[in-house]
Amino acid sequence: MDVLDLARIQFGVTTVYYFLFVPVTIGLALLVAILQTLWRATAKTAYLRATRFWGRLLLVGTAIGVVTEIVQEFQFGMNWSAYSRFVGDVFGVPLAFEALIAFFVEAVFLGLWIFGWGRLKPALHLACIWIVALATTAGAYFMLAANAFMQNPVGYQVNATAGRAELTDLGAVLTNPVLLATFPHTVFAAWLTAGTLVIAVSGYHFQRRRDLDVHRPALRLGVLTAVVAGIGLVLSGDPLGKVMTATQPMKTAAAQALDQTAYNAPFSLLAVGPLDIEVPGLLSYLGTGSFDGRVEGVDDLNAQYNALYGPGDYAPNLPLTYWSFRLMIGFGMLAVAMAVAVWWCTRRGRLPRHRLFWPAVMWTAAAPFLANTAGWLFTEAGRQPWVVFGLMRTSDGVSPRVGTATVAVSLIGFTLVYTVLAVVALKLFLRFAKAGPPGEEDALASGDAGKPAAFAY
Repeated sequence: MDVLDLARIQFGVTTVYYFLFVPVTIGLALLVAILQTLWRATAKTAYLRATRFWGRLLLVGTAIGVVTEIVQEFQFGMNWSAYSRFVGDVFGVPLAFEALIAFFVEAVFLGLWIFGWGRLKPALHLACIWIVALATTAGAYFMLAANAFMQNPVGYQVNATAGRAELTDLGAVLTNPVLLATFPHTVFAAWLTAGTLVIAVSGYHFQRRRDLDVHRPALRLGVLTAVVAGIGLVLSGDPLGKVMTATQPMKTAAAQALDQTAYNAPFSLLAVGPLDIEVPGLLSYLGTGSFDGRVEGVDDLNAQYNALYGPGDYAPNLPLTYWSFRLMIGFGMLAVAMAVAVWWCTRRGRLPRHRLFWPAVMWTAAAPFLANTAGWLFTEAGRQPWVVFGLMRTSDGVSPRVGTATVAVSLIGFTLVYTVLAVVALKLFLRFAKAGPPGEEDALASGDAGKPAAFAY
């Protein structure tokens, strides 16, 4: 492997690992805020205990997420310095906003929320967790703004003398059509991840018939969140498909393995060898809004790009793009189907008795994480061979003076460190999840009487 291959693998490994925690933080922050609000509205101790329980699990995800994001962003200067020099003036602005919000606002108010139990006024303490929830979501918006520029560069001009792209319109960058379509889809994916996680952990305690007064309302909240998120993913996926077809037609063609330009183009549900299950006209509708719409094929687009950008192969890895797209949808649908099944089997106070029901629910918690990973692979692999679509090829963005040995050593080092972090994070999460919520007395001791919290994080 050369430097480019190793640099891409390293960035892929660190980003996939980081993106495991981003949806958890975004989704759980909102659910913890809702649980605490329900406690304030109803004064039911079960909601307080649930807030403390899920707040602890939120902290585990947030801590690991912050560490891995810092390492991820180091790579822009380490392995991708040519890219950073070329688009740093544009790309760096939304990343600066994201760091300010995610690292400053979120950290400050999360700290106030952790240490403010029993010290801050109730309304102020509740406001802290809501600010955390809003900050995590806003941070995702700016992070996606940076990525959307790579998918559809806007708001810039190329300074031929300086040899770089320069920001000319921040508003265009922050209202990029790709960003406006991607952001709600990503937020719904985060809600699905958090909702499924709440269902799985609550299912663990349901199986053991422990603290059901705490876990039943959390389970209902998780089910509601997952179902709403599933509906939102379908609704937000429609405009995202149309924007993708308009700005990156090659990615749309690769996702369907569509070689030739077609009208009334079919949507390939599954293609394995001679088996090819298609829905006539659906791809045209999803891409253009008309069942008779024109969808360009890989071969035709490749010919156009050769004429426009010079000789080369401008098609992404078709098997990877095709299957990552389907795995994203499949695992997402599995998570939603599980949530619906849990709702049906626990309605009106029922307790499922089949010995495999709750283990199946717990294992299904992996589905949204796999869907998020597949979605990220589809988004980034489908853009290749561009690091910034139409402006810079990935091969031109790698650091010119970093050797193969240097990248290989850092790749091995990061992989080992991330493996250790993964083990530690998983053990901590499982330990706190299995321990269950605090007792009623401990939870009440951390109330609003101005006393220090008895239940320490």
